[in-house]
Amino acid sequence: MRILLIEDEDRIASFVSSGLTAEGHAVERVATAAEALGVFAVSEYDLVLLDLVLPDGDGREVLRTIRACDTEVPIIVVTALGEIDDKVDLLDLGADDYLVKPVAFAELAARVRAAARHGQQSSRTIKTGNLALDIRTRIATCHGRAVDLPSREFALLEYLMRHPGQVLTRQQILDTVWGFGFESASNIVDVYVGYLRRKLDRRDEPSVIETVRGAGYRVRP
Repeated sequence: MRILLIEDEDRIASFVSSGLTAEGHAVERVATAAEALGVFAVSEYDLVLLDLVLPDGDGREVLRTIRACDTEVPIIVVTALGEIDDKVDLLDLGADDYLVKPVAFAELAARVRAAARHGQQSSRTIKTGNLALDIRTRIATCHGRAVDLPSREFALLEYLMRHPGQVLTRQQILDTVWGFGFESASNIVDVYVGYLRRKLDRRDEPSVIETVRGAGYRVRP
């Protein structure tokens, strides 16, 4: 796999390049935003590893520009930011995954392999019953009607749709969509399920998200 590594720190770049090369990948490293956009414009890559802090610009702008040029190439962002809002922001900008520094090489290599598998999939759409969810555009389609979803509603629906027919507890949903440590007494899961139902359900038909009393929620398979 041909990987574009955008990293300005020589020590980190050498460490990552050596490790990925040993795993059989071809790694091209650049150190600035300008170099990254320059080589990306004239070459093709199977994956991009992007550091957010670059000497001549914000990595977010590089992410935004690359994603505008290529909607398919997997992009893994490496960042020192670990708050949920930062992660949501990166995913909204088009990142497929993110790693919070310091990064263990074993985890980085595993994420690269996972991104490669994901990039090889022919479909970017999850389908369950009458629901379809486009991962790239964050658009849900229900009964032929398309709905553009904000990031948190999208994350909630994606989590439910990746477990069709399975009852997911409120705590499981909180931990996955809002992050561990979020106040478990909050009714935020119910509130966001309500948002999705208002956008996706049709009158006089069962809701696409089923409430399992005393247990949690599930989408119908």
